Amino acid sequence: MGKGKLDVPVWEKMNLTVEEAAAYSNIGINKIDEMAKSPNCSFVLYIGRKKLIKRKEFEQYIAKSVEI
Repeated sequence: MGKGKLDVPVWEKMNLTVEEAAAYSNIGINKIDEMAKSPNCSFVLYIGRKKLIKRKEFEQYIAKSVEI
């Protein structure tokens, strides 16, 4: 654990980086980035220029999908 920084397990995080979401879901970074750019994407959160993936919404999206 880094000094002054908490290491929170991915499955407990509210939001994930694109890289974390890719590792968590076994979906490529480029594919997640492409999905997040969709105008009706419900699982992306922008903080300035930073793009985060809302974990629970992302999980629900994957659970409902047959093909990505």
